[in-house]
Amino acid sequence: MKFRPLHDRVVVKRVEEDTKTAGGIIIPETAQEKPSQGEILAVGPGARGEDGKIVALDVKVGDRVIFGKWSGTEVKIDGQDLLIMKESDILGIVEGAKKKA
Repeated sequence: MKFRPLHDRVVVKRVEEDTKTAGGIIIPETAQEKPSQGEILAVGPGARGEDGKIVALDVKVGDRVIFGKWSGTEVKIDGQDLLIMKESDILGIVEGAKKKA
């Protein structure tokens, strides 16, 4: 991917969640909500603080994160549906999450 977000923005690829409930019921695609988890694909250099210095982001490429339901702007880059959002839209990092191949 040849896209570099600016300032405190990040590029996130949604991680697909299971399509079955715990009871084994298969949820049709039309009834599924968009996942609120994703993997960070690219990060900007950081935001400028009041002193003019760049403050690095807390997230890094490869982190699995949880974000708000209406967070980010949907874009298509290299045929992939991605989200561009500010780091402040990210609610947290999922530690110990398995990365999908």
